[in-house]
Amino acid sequence: MFPNLSEDLRRYGGPWHRLRALVLAPRVWAIVTFRLARWVHTARSAAIPRLPLKALVSLIAVFIDVATNIELPPQVAIGPGLFLPHTGYIVVASNVVIGRHCTLTQGVTIGHRSGGSVLSLAGPAIGDRVYIGPGAVILGPISIGDDVLIGANAVVTRSVPDRAVVVGNPARVISMKGSFDLIKYDGMYRDGPRIAALAEGSLKTKDQTTIDEE
Repeated sequence: MFPNLSEDLRRYGGPWHRLRALVLAPRVWAIVTFRLARWVHTARSAAIPRLPLKALVSLIAVFIDVATNIELPPQVAIGPGLFLPHTGYIVVASNVVIGRHCTLTQGVTIGHRSGGSVLSLAGPAIGDRVYIGPGAVILGPISIGDDVLIGANAVVTRSVPDRAVVVGNPARVISMKGSFDLIKYDGMYRDGPRIAALAEGSLKTKDQTTIDEE
């Protein structure tokens, strides 16, 4: 819980900005509540002492859901470095997996395609360093690769490769420039997977330019 939450807060700036966000930003309250609820949900402890804590955390989560309109169920697996730039109307289904250092903007919906509430239905698996723009919808048992940028109001129902930029309804790939300009976090210039992704993207861009010139 604490390492993940610490990495989440680091995306809000220096120590003063983190403290200010903790006190004044409802979107950060939603992240803190999610990390706590997730810890309780996955903790390996005796059932009897765990039940009162789970009940208390569930009540807090309901209050935060109502106050922020951000739904992050404890069943969701979210890597460290989650960033919510704005408060309001974010819905993530219980069967979703989200990677490290991802950004969810306002109005995002991530879930399965069924209109029911069957939790066993598969949801999207979202990679690392993914930026999801305002009003975007991601539905179904699909895979969203690393460093993907999903544009505002895009409706994604098919898997998306690494570093793709997708827009529209239905979503289509318009470039392979990725989310590198929008996902910022401490240590990103020393992050091996990000460096490798940038290098691979640059290599493919050069290869494509050579083919086009020929």
